[in-house]
Amino acid sequence: MAFRRVLLAGFEPFGGEQVNPSHVLLRELGGERISGHRIEPLCLPVNFTRAGALLCDAIDACRPQVVLCVGQAGGRSRLSFERVAVNLIDARIADDEGLQPTDCPVVMGGPAAYFSSLPVKRMQAACHAAGVPAELSFSAGSYVCNAVFYQLMHHIRTAPAENCRAGFVHVPWLPEQAIHHVQSASMSLDLLCKGIGIAIESALLHTEDGSIIGGNEH
Repeated sequence: MAFRRVLLAGFEPFGGEQVNPSHVLLRELGGERISGHRIEPLCLPVNFTRAGALLCDAIDACRPQVVLCVGQAGGRSRLSFERVAVNLIDARIADDEGLQPTDCPVVMGGPAAYFSSLPVKRMQAACHAAGVPAELSFSAGSYVCNAVFYQLMHHIRTAPAENCRAGFVHVPWLPEQAIHHVQSASMSLDLLCKGIGIAIESALLHTEDGSIIGGNEH
């Protein structure tokens, strides 16, 4: 019997960190089943040229119902469900191969932006109801996370055989990372796992988002 699948993608450590919470989440949740779907883990390099291609290949190979990419956002205090991926790379630091592109598109000739196709407002609300701090975010940055998010959405929108929904969530540092940074927030691994599990469950349950106020003024 073929399992229905959720592809959960995270990243290797970068920027001098010894761990990446998104990578740790893959070890914790990979192989688990949520709402009848098997979690397929995929660890991506922090690399502008390889990460997106590896993700798209994995989507084509396992045909998931949902794709959720998770990235580290040091300094944030909540799960941040990203609403939009922009067609822009402007790297503050180099990737794992020393590449540091500035002011260039993720996909030449692609749309200016793509919206997440996951019910991010419902996912945030479900996390809040379970006591997991969460927020909506309107910027996934301009580094590898945003580039992968954009390539992900571009792939599922332009590949005729694909029929899955996808999105991106940024997560805080783990406590063992935050102690090395002055006045930086963190989230425990248990709470991260709980929140990502709830987010996946909500994404599988709802194909459309709710009419919930989620904007901000700045």
